[in-house]
Amino acid sequence: MSREAPDTPVVSLDEMLTQASSGVLQRLLPVGPGMRFLAKASTQPTKVVGRVGALAAELGRVAIGTSEVAPARRDRRFADPAWMQNPLLRRTVQAYLASGQTINSIVKDVPMSWEDSERLNFAVTNIVEALAPSNNPFISPVAWKALIDSGGGNVIKGPVNLVKELSSSPRIPTMVDTDAYAVGTDLAITPGKVVLRTDVLELMQYLPQTETVHEVPLLIVPPTINKYYILDLAPGRSVVEYLVQQGQQVFVISWRNPDARHREWGIDEYAAAILESFDAVEQITGTSKAHIVAACSGGLLAALLSAHRAAVGKIDRLASLSLLVTMIDQSQSGLPSALVNESVAHAAIARSARKGYLDGKQLSELFAWLRPNDLIWNYWVNNYIEGKRPAKFDILYWNADSTRMSAKLHRDFVEAGLGNKLAQPRGLTVLGTEVDLSMVKVDSYVVAGIADHICPWVNCYRSSQLLGGKTRFVLSTNGHIAALVNPPTNPKSSFRVSDEVTAEPEAWLEEAEMVKGSWWPDYANWLAERSGKEVPAPTQMGSEDFPPIIDAPGTYVLAK
Repeated sequence: MSREAPDTPVVSLDEMLTQASSGVLQRLLPVGPGMRFLAKASTQPTKVVGRVGALAAELGRVAIGTSEVAPARRDRRFADPAWMQNPLLRRTVQAYLASGQTINSIVKDVPMSWEDSERLNFAVTNIVEALAPSNNPFISPVAWKALIDSGGGNVIKGPVNLVKELSSSPRIPTMVDTDAYAVGTDLAITPGKVVLRTDVLELMQYLPQTETVHEVPLLIVPPTINKYYILDLAPGRSVVEYLVQQGQQVFVISWRNPDARHREWGIDEYAAAILESFDAVEQITGTSKAHIVAACSGGLLAALLSAHRAAVGKIDRLASLSLLVTMIDQSQSGLPSALVNESVAHAAIARSARKGYLDGKQLSELFAWLRPNDLIWNYWVNNYIEGKRPAKFDILYWNADSTRMSAKLHRDFVEAGLGNKLAQPRGLTVLGTEVDLSMVKVDSYVVAGIADHICPWVNCYRSSQLLGGKTRFVLSTNGHIAALVNPPTNPKSSFRVSDEVTAEPEAWLEEAEMVKGSWWPDYANWLAERSGKEVPAPTQMGSEDFPPIIDAPGTYVLAK
């Protein structure tokens, strides 16, 4: 497992929410940092001249055919053999790679503030990647082969796709056919019933698939900025299905997709909705406690609610707290952290307040520009140069099935991120109480992905240190979503794990045990040890007070 941070920019939740409402041009045109860079570069011309001289020498070698510059083995842009076999194309690629490396090196050579460095690196990286020869339909061998293979059809289909896809938000290439799947038919099909419906959420109870179940149930709190079914994706790729098959009594929240009518839903309203669901879970199962398993922004809400329960003397009702790819400590978490200040944040809040919500499509656009090679230019080539439709992929279908965020929740998250209030004892008030995460003295299971560009693993690790109980920290080889959709059938998975989280992140990484495979079985065993005795599986869903309403996946998940 690499110890390096991911090459792509990383972003915390509040910063992502701020930048999503400000538009991509502000991120791609950092005028202030650019001017300060030029001023500082002019004071130390030796390094710049040295880099330019080295580039000129390399371009000379490119011209005469002796350059050894070559694409990285994993660089899919130049995977077609023609790029390196054709002398002209080879020189084009080598000149591009050498120039890009030089530009990036010059930017890194000039000492700048952390904020300016992040902004400039982001802009320069995106510009360099946009200029890749692979994106040029006139010289790309992929384009010429598509022209021959399609009988010229790509010349018609590509521009049609371009106009269609970029004419409305999000103005990025389509990554998946929106007709490829149907929720409730292909995805989110683990059998269950909706047993509670409120204005804010639907609560689903899943049908047991074992003769006995563990006595203590678990409540899953999904992100508020995406639909819940990333946790119940497809058969064999569903966390929900897996936990049910391990004898867990599983309940899952499905958030309503808010619109302007729900502009006043904030942290308190969502925390109260989780609390109402928690009470329903206890009543239905006849237990006095339950586990909470929460992901991303849902993890932030669950952590804050747990601290509230501790403050009011009811933490004993929480059997354990599991946080999946959740970043509470958001200090220096990447590019958008460098972009955000109070002025920018409050301008973003004002924009969402005028509409009553933050559109999820804006989040999708920001997400894509954080990984432009994979999520922009890869599909630029496929959709517009080759004239093809994207391949089926369940995760990207879920990603495109975006939701809105209420204006107040947007404001609450952004303001909480200013000054890193989420990580400060008594930095926030939730449901009328000041919260302190160190008072959450229950066992916790925390999962992060080493390649996560939304919740950097170091920040997730430091977040786990804020909790007051015993913590088991798991670091997967995967990124933000693949860390969740990580079934035991995935042969490439591995993870590091330790119950000791007092060390600094790099020291923890050095000492933690490496385990081959998915973390799901480890988690199932950890839960089982804290879930009480086994009891006969219920034969009926819900209870007298919470009768079944409709089959899972319910109705809220289908709303656009």
